Amino acid sequence: MRARFSAWARGRYDFLAATGPHDPETLGRDGTRWTRLQVLDTRAGGPDDESGTVEFVAHGRRAGRPFRLHEISRFERRGGRWRYVAGEIKAAGRPRTRRR
Repeated sequence: MRARFSAWARGRYDFLAATGPHDPETLGRDGTRWTRLQVLDTRAGGPDDESGTVEFVAHGRRAGRPFRLHEISRFERRGGRWRYVAGEIKAAGRPRTRRR
């Protein structure tokens, strides 16, 4: 998960296409600049597992405004390498502001 986030943050769309079902021609077109990753939970995905999930919140900026994505991603080990399979988006958009 951290490697994929780093690839998003650095514009390494070749890595994303190689490790998940992405079309490298369309990656990064929305202009989001990813800045921080919070891993909330992991299930399985260890050295002896063939699949696992990661729940995370990714923070960034889109059109100059704060943006966040809360997702549960599913990964599978294929040919000895972890690949992103699918994700369930829990929330996306501008972070809520706290009222006092």
